[in-house]
Amino acid sequence: LLALHGLQPSMSGKGNAYDNAVSESWMSTFKAELVEESDWHTHAEARRDIFEYIETWYNTVRLHSSLGYKSPAEYEAQAARTPRAA
Repeated sequence: LLALHGLQPSMSGKGNAYDNAVSESWMSTFKAELVEESDWHTHAEARRDIFEYIETWYNTVRLHSSLGYKSPAEYEAQAARTPRAA
């Protein structure tokens, strides 16, 4: 199915745990900072809180060690201001 759509699977050799390291880190943080502390009663409540967590905290305020202790928004803004080498 991937080949049909011109996509290549992202997989490394056996025992290489780095393929999903970023995703695993995100899910761990998401669970610890939001999910485990929440008691949603409706799908709408969950959607609202998840959106708020991602857009008003995780992407704009929370510092990420992998980004030099900047928020993703700050990191992207800095990258946009930095001229690229030719």
